[in-house]
Amino acid sequence: MPGNSNLQDSRSAKADEFYTPLSMIENELKHYKNHFKNKTVLCNCDDPRVSNFFRYFVMYFDVLELKRVIATCYKNNDADLFSQESTEKAVYLEYDGSIKYSGEEDFEKIPCKELKGNGDYSSKECVEFLKQSDIVVTNPPFSKMKEYLPFLVNSGKQFIILGNLNHATWAETFPYFIENKVWCGYTDGHFWFQVPDSYEEKATDYKMVDGIKYRRMGNICWFTNLDLAKRHEELKTGKKFADGEYPKYDSYDAIEVSRNVDIPMDYDGVMGVPITFLTKHNPEQFKLVGELHTGKGNDYDFAFPKVNGTNKYVRILIQKIGK
Repeated sequence: MPGNSNLQDSRSAKADEFYTPLSMIENELKHYKNHFKNKTVLCNCDDPRVSNFFRYFVMYFDVLELKRVIATCYKNNDADLFSQESTEKAVYLEYDGSIKYSGEEDFEKIPCKELKGNGDYSSKECVEFLKQSDIVVTNPPFSKMKEYLPFLVNSGKQFIILGNLNHATWAETFPYFIENKVWCGYTDGHFWFQVPDSYEEKATDYKMVDGIKYRRMGNICWFTNLDLAKRHEELKTGKKFADGEYPKYDSYDAIEVSRNVDIPMDYDGVMGVPITFLTKHNPEQFKLVGELHTGKGNDYDFAFPKVNGTNKYVRILIQKIGK
């Protein structure tokens, strides 16, 4: 994934190097059209010459009625799919609609400008761009989500960023979901991303298409703080609680619900559900109580998710809101 210059550790984490397909961006952002009118969008983890995020906002600039788009990244003037640490200059692109886009030849007319610093999203120059922006839309380095998500939340800006659902369960990030400061967007699941040739191939995770290598990544989702119609849809499973069908955890007073479709609609106590529940959460129907993860790490992580001595995967604790 095109990323920031000082993220040496993320560059060594190969899961950080992937290229977000334009179709994936289109499928998510089509739900946010009303949020972009007269707004400045910042893509602060993107190689602007090859980023499909920047390309999307240039292509749809007039449709979205945008004011300005800015993309920043540690990158030299030579466009390349994956940024390399050996490059010499940090660069940024700005687009205000004055160059009308009708094809790739127009995209190439947008001047690439050099930054004085290293182009990291938290650098002085990029923070200044952040101050000028209204909405941040990007695919941050996954290994930096523990720092990047708090950085965005504390900036007070609106955002739509790509991540992995497991990121929501981390000690550094889960409190934001509890406190209704971050929630999931529309699309989630398993997706194919273009990756560098240096990736090690695995039969189940990789494929080659026209000489290009792709990696399939699971539990991909979008995180946002923009209000969505989906967030207010009521979950209905038709399930009812019956003693004996829902076991309790060994170290916490809550019932285990191993599938979201089995959530009992008539149960008033605390329930442990899969992390995928976050993609369906309606805060008017259920409140997030905490999580069963490690039993340490933050004020909302209460115990290991263990039932009859058997460890379960991370569970989100929820409780129905009384009518």
